[in-house]
Amino acid sequence: MTDSSEAALGRVRWKRFAALAGPAVVGAGALVFMTAQGSLASSFAVSGSSFKVHADALDGTGFVQYGGADGEKNGTKHLVQISGIKNAKITNMCQSVKIMPGVVLRLTAGDGGKPVEAENLTLDVEQLKADAEFKNIEIGRDASTLDKDPEALSRAASGMFGQQADEVHLKDVKQVAWATTAGTFKLNNLSMKLGKECF
Repeated sequence: MTDSSEAALGRVRWKRFAALAGPAVVGAGALVFMTAQGSLASSFAVSGSSFKVHADALDGTGFVQYGGADGEKNGTKHLVQISGIKNAKITNMCQSVKIMPGVVLRLTAGDGGKPVEAENLTLDVEQLKADAEFKNIEIGRDASTLDKDPEALSRAASGMFGQQADEVHLKDVKQVAWATTAGTFKLNNLSMKLGKECF
């Protein structure tokens, strides 16, 4: 099936999506300015450490995404892509964070046929690598008008570049994030111990 026929069916492959999302770069200057003014502050002060998350798959409905910033207590800002997913299932999730030099806290969940389940999930992501598929995607929409997941829009400013889709399906997910929030977060088969980073 060709890229054009996939687009006609409301599906966009990751490479094509990345190319179409290029105009978001235009808003970078405005984002930096708004960050400096503190108008995009996170709902809480983040720690000075980002964390890594790997998952075999993330499948969700009600997807929205727009730019934002997370701030540390000392005023340091981190530009992020805020991704909201109304309902999500995460298969074989691993989360790791360096809690001190040479010491990594590793959390795993969602294996053995029981995925992690989340409602009103919001991810503040600095880096993302995955194979992605979206259904009925809208790219370039004003972030303040996104309506697929209203609970995730507390930091969406009028005029900001945004995108949304009915469904999102990610495979072999590798992300670096500064914050995660959820209305409910069900961690099936949870294991937490010192170990290696997820990737």
